[in-house]
Amino acid sequence: MFLRLLLLLLLHPPTATVRPLPASLFFGSRTCSSSNCKIGEMGRQSFLPKAANFRLCNVSGFTTELLEVRSEDPTLHVLFIPGNPGVITFYKDFLESLYELLGGSMSVTAVGHISQSQKVDFIRQEMQDTEVPIILVGHSIGSYISIKVFQKSPKKVIYCIGLYPFLKLNPDSVQQSIIKKLARSSIACAAVSFIMASLGFLPSRLSEFIVAKSIGKSWSRTAIEATCSHLLKYHTMQNVLFMAKTEFEKLSEEPEWAFLKTNRSKIAFLFGIDDHWGPLKMFEEISGQVPEIALSIEREGHTHAFCCTVAGSTWVAQHVASLIKDKILTSD
Repeated sequence: MFLRLLLLLLLHPPTATVRPLPASLFFGSRTCSSSNCKIGEMGRQSFLPKAANFRLCNVSGFTTELLEVRSEDPTLHVLFIPGNPGVITFYKDFLESLYELLGGSMSVTAVGHISQSQKVDFIRQEMQDTEVPIILVGHSIGSYISIKVFQKSPKKVIYCIGLYPFLKLNPDSVQQSIIKKLARSSIACAAVSFIMASLGFLPSRLSEFIVAKSIGKSWSRTAIEATCSHLLKYHTMQNVLFMAKTEFEKLSEEPEWAFLKTNRSKIAFLFGIDDHWGPLKMFEEISGQVPEIALSIEREGHTHAFCCTVAGSTWVAQHVASLIKDKILTSD
């Protein structure tokens, strides 16, 4: 029960009845459904799908995890920044689907959580010898980080996509209030981390069974394995809660509207209907502040933790691939 409650708080939006949306909410926006998010062929028949490869990389003296699908001759490089808990293996299905939908013409790399400055260092270190432009894609707090990286690498980054973006604190969210109080207490953080780690000492089949029967009833095998291999560890949970604490500190401020307005043609956001991390009032606020920016609302029933299901991973990959095709490839 404790595992279910904690992970639902961290990974999922609250379960609620979906209310009809006012027509004004969609004014000037680009809404998206599964039927119009398909990117078409884009060379999908001319290459063999690849599995994402995991490797470790040293960036500015810190070891970070990478999950990547490399193209032989990439025209662009998609750099993905995950949300909290920053476990990139959750996104394996999404990354592989995106690579396939892009016809193998672009490399796709997910980089684990390191600081914003170190992500800029990663771009300089790993991509300084290539002229291939970068498309940043961020999920949740990764959307906020992506914008910060975009600000520091304007010559290298040509587009930025935020998925279910966590850009500002939501005072109406009970879940955020609970996590905020939990993350502020070192004793509570240690207790939670210890309990989670104790589950990690169970035989792998047993821990996977518990996850699958508690929070992962609709989850993909990829998500269940990522939970058991990464989240059920003391240091990982400490990092998750520390990052949550810093998120609440940083996101108490207003988004940098001036930067969004200046780069409105290079930024897009995808919101969910019932997502307390990226609520629709944030959608409305962006619409009012930057009316020309590309905004979409996912109405297919996926959650903030889209990467935990195959259907969610595939749909969001289709959406991102469509944005890349419509906003970048067709404009060249």
